Amino acid sequence: MDFNAIKKAAEGYEKDMTKFLRDLVAIPGESAEEEGVIKRIEQEMKKLAFDKVEIDPMGNVLGYMGNGKTLIGYDAHIDTVGLGELSNWKFDPYEGYETDTEIGGRGTSDQLGGIVSAVYGAKIMKDLGLLSDKYTVLVTGTVQEEDCDGLCWQYIINEDKIRPEFVVITEPTDGNIYRGQRGRMEIRVEVKGVSCHGSAPERGDNAIYKMADIVKEVQALNDKLHYDPFLGKGTLAVSQSFYNSPSRCAVADMAAISVDRRLTDGETWEMALEEIRALPSVKKYGAEVTMYQYDRPSWTGLVYPTECYFPTWVIPADAAPTKAMVEAYKGMYGEPKVDKWTFSTNGVSIMGRYGIPCIGFGPGKEAQAHAPNEKTWKADLVKCAAVYAALPTIYTANK
Repeated sequence: MDFNAIKKAAEGYEKDMTKFLRDLVAIPGESAEEEGVIKRIEQEMKKLAFDKVEIDPMGNVLGYMGNGKTLIGYDAHIDTVGLGELSNWKFDPYEGYETDTEIGGRGTSDQLGGIVSAVYGAKIMKDLGLLSDKYTVLVTGTVQEEDCDGLCWQYIINEDKIRPEFVVITEPTDGNIYRGQRGRMEIRVEVKGVSCHGSAPERGDNAIYKMADIVKEVQALNDKLHYDPFLGKGTLAVSQSFYNSPSRCAVADMAAISVDRRLTDGETWEMALEEIRALPSVKKYGAEVTMYQYDRPSWTGLVYPTECYFPTWVIPADAAPTKAMVEAYKGMYGEPKVDKWTFSTNGVSIMGRYGIPCIGFGPGKEAQAHAPNEKTWKADLVKCAAVYAALPTIYTANK
């Protein structure tokens, strides 16, 4: 393999990738509102002569390059979070900015840069004659990840009937290769009370006071959770609180919290629910502990409901996709660091639910995700496109 030719080709597409990314940033595309972004990606894939481009009923864009036997996926979720407090931004999040080395704007690191590098990585494969009868590349621009990570791939696998041999997750990896992540759950804890007039609180049963006891025990539970040597510790955090009361002059008759539960290797959703159900105040007050459900329509109007459970996943350091990614990186950029994500990705479904191996390598930095003044680096776009282009040939040659 001519690694220098691949690097040179990727460097030659820096301006094209920059323009493509800035075009995507300029189109607002929060979860379930991604139509404009999807259609711009479709346009770029067709311009670059992908062999087949389609948009599935959920609204994911699927671009194929080649017609070989082994299907290798490159996934990028193309929805973004909102803008947050605009006073924290030093520039317009959708207009963005560009310097000789950086591109700023909402979604540049998380993770519109990933689809840009994947699309051009596939183009480089075609340009340099790397495509063979051994593999087909599938580049997916997937929707609703920020709302419900992995839902898009539940649809792709179950309904589109597409099952790659392995998938490259193109979320930002700080220049490293990632082979796993903790899973997560969205849990609701609800306790009931009895309302009464606030002037005589002893006549009622204040649900907020009950929840105050529960919250203290949930907070203490975080320190007792399981630790895994690679993925680290399971965690939980109270992320939202709710109440119901007839008025501000009445005792609350319902209180609830949302708990963000991160699951390390060895933890299950059943275990996570039972740990909270076993807390003394939860038992004392008869609180209900449940998992949230997600049923928001996609931008096409399709509803594909699922429980808010996103499984942990990890693949071995000596797994074939890991070794192939390391070899592709090493051939052009030296010895990589192999690590794991702090946050969650679509791998929760691809690997976590369905056992399809995932390996992570993507432009940008984790710390830029969901942050004001988000940016990425042009060198990252180039590097990822080059490694993506080399990977399938190395993987299939080592099979």
